[in-house]
Amino acid sequence: MKYILFDVDGTLIDAVSNQRRVWATWAQRYGLDADEVYRVALRTRPIETFAQVAPDRDPHECLALLHELEDEDVRSGVYTAFDGASELLHALPPESWALVTSNYEHRVRGRFQRTGLPMPGLIVDAAAVEEGKPSPLPYLRAAARLGAEPADCLVIEDAPSGVLSGLRAGMTVWGVNATDAVDGVHRHFGTLNEAVPHVLAYASGHLRAPSSTA
Repeated sequence: MKYILFDVDGTLIDAVSNQRRVWATWAQRYGLDADEVYRVALRTRPIETFAQVAPDRDPHECLALLHELEDEDVRSGVYTAFDGASELLHALPPESWALVTSNYEHRVRGRFQRTGLPMPGLIVDAAAVEEGKPSPLPYLRAAARLGAEPADCLVIEDAPSGVLSGLRAGMTVWGVNATDAVDGVHRHFGTLNEAVPHVLAYASGHLRAPSSTA
């Protein structure tokens, strides 16, 4: 059996404007430059972001505010699923796929509910692992909980840290929703929608994962 492991933000759900708005509000509360804060936040985990942009602030206070803003955004923000996301998730057997996210499960479920995507049976979130992406641990944890071997898992990602996480886990990694291929991906698609038939073919065992970027 083949298994599909999905990143969420930027892969299945378009949350860029939401993330930018949350970080802008957070930066404003501390009198910081929103663009600079967001630039740092894109490549680091929140605690690391705080250490860089607000080293004189209590990181626990910073994190509490960020969580408050993110939870409010889940309740009131506007979210859009990428074209093809609903078709793809509904077509996959429920036991064959999972979500691997740097966010938290309650927010992911809230976003899925808002966008009408089918609820996943398994979510490996930030609270489920000691190390986040680009560590291989999140994807390895998902595979273990599905009872899958890494070699039988296909990772769908949009960001360099997630791609590296999947590669380090020994999995096949396909990139989506980017003009240029992320370094290391085995296959690249400009949009998630373009990838849908290929993911379904892989899941059904009718397509072997390529060994190099297409």
